[in-house]
Amino acid sequence: MSAVSYYTAEGLKKLKEELEQMKTIERPKISQQIAEARDKGDLSENAEYDAAKEAQGLLEMKISKLEDVLANARILSEENIDLSKVGVLTKVKIKNLANSATMEYSLVAEKEADIRKNKISVSSPIGKGLLGKKVGETAEIQVPRGVMSFEILEISMA
Repeated sequence: MSAVSYYTAEGLKKLKEELEQMKTIERPKISQQIAEARDKGDLSENAEYDAAKEAQGLLEMKISKLEDVLANARILSEENIDLSKVGVLTKVKIKNLANSATMEYSLVAEKEADIRKNKISVSSPIGKGLLGKKVGETAEIQVPRGVMSFEILEISMA
């Protein structure tokens, strides 16, 4: 059983579209590849058949995981977001105390994370370290290079 994950309506819609594509487009395509490979004869020495079966297994695993994520997904509405502290679907402006650089990140579910859009996962080291912090507090976050210190400057809607 997976933990509950919170998504925006847009993020949840993308996940459902991804699942639909896997089931309606990719799954039949792989089944066709298996049928074509089976028609070529001896399956014990048929690399195409083995590759298609392996691709089928990987796709079914992806479908299963995505169905599990969707079963435990919840849409978080804006009126339920507490802006007094950093949480899921909040935007936080932080200052790196080592070099005084300021950054803004939106904290999102793992599947919605995109660093190019300044969206980080709440399950990432920085995301976990920022959760629950309030404006003015300092977050000491363990990252692979050591400990980083960030001051929370502002919290707003993502």
